[in-house]
Amino acid sequence: MNHQIKTLKRIILYVLGLFFMSIGISLSIQAGFGVSPVSSLAYASTLTTGLSVGVTMALANVLYIIIQVIISKRMELTEFAGQFIISFLFGFLMDAALSVVQLFPTPETFFTRIVFLISSLFVIAIGLMGYTTAKLPLMPYDALTYAISEKFNIKFGKAKISIDFINICVAGAICVIFIHSLGSIGIGTLIAAYFIGKILGWLLPKYQPTLQQWVFKAEKTSQVMIQEEGNVKL
Repeated sequence: MNHQIKTLKRIILYVLGLFFMSIGISLSIQAGFGVSPVSSLAYASTLTTGLSVGVTMALANVLYIIIQVIISKRMELTEFAGQFIISFLFGFLMDAALSVVQLFPTPETFFTRIVFLISSLFVIAIGLMGYTTAKLPLMPYDALTYAISEKFNIKFGKAKISIDFINICVAGAICVIFIHSLGSIGIGTLIAAYFIGKILGWLLPKYQPTLQQWVFKAEKTSQVMIQEEGNVKL
């Protein structure tokens, strides 16, 4: 029973984390300063094809899965299926979140756009904290970063910078070729690339222990009870 409760809590935290990330990305889209490197390719595809952000986000994640398979030359079926499902779940959440954010007044002044941008950084970081604390399958983009890190024997941080840079370049090229502007790339992209990690580093020590206690409390309580029963028997 405790295991089922823990699993349910992890799933809730995971989905909430993904939803917060999608809300944050939606805020950055509305701000109009450029989106984060992670979502730059998907949003560039939206600007050039007219497909919804959720659809292009799902397709971009499928592309990241394919690249993982090419790099690693192998992938377990369960891992493939998990990432595939997550790709379309996040795509659905992305469209839902964008619909919610678009209910807010459109930021028209420079100040309100800055507020939207700064808010997006914190909301994305909160989402990342929840999503990673749940300890469930990684999003394809993050899994690809790990695959690159292992394949080329480089640190995760450097692999992250490399894949972000490639994503930005490809997204920028798509926009320049098809809509003759940088489109999804802007000063907000650089700000997101630098500050989301900084904000996450500030949030984790302050709030992750509370989330971990909530998620894994049942398991710890069960372990304590088993130890106490063993002590009584002794």
